[in-house]
Amino acid sequence: MAEAPDICPTLKYEDAKAAIRVLTEAFGFTATAVYETEDGRVAHAELSHGNGMVMVGSTGTDSVFDKVMTGAGPAGVYVRVDDVDEHHARAVAHGVEIVMPPTDQDYGSRDYMARDAEGNVWSFGTYAPGASG
Repeated sequence: MAEAPDICPTLKYEDAKAAIRVLTEAFGFTATAVYETEDGRVAHAELSHGNGMVMVGSTGTDSVFDKVMTGAGPAGVYVRVDDVDEHHARAVAHGVEIVMPPTDQDYGSRDYMARDAEGNVWSFGTYAPGASG
């Protein structure tokens, strides 16, 4: 079993179930855990991608984290992928808003950016933060 990541971005959504669908179907994440409240909202979910993970949940669950996040702004998350163009095509096919098409960067990465339905900006690229070389 791979070692769990030490850093996990955590995002809150009005419609966490819809966000999980976009993250898994359009962006290629795998839902490794989804826990719901009694009324069917997502209390906590873990979605993996490669050796990284993002945690998501629904707003309005009245948890301490939910209360602290009230009024917080959207977040930006970077995810390393092997084939940016294929990943971009998959996102486009699922109707995701693309805010920057695949672009070759001066520092050697190829990336694109997308915005999810609740305003979070997702960047996907070939740059591997922290990799030596």
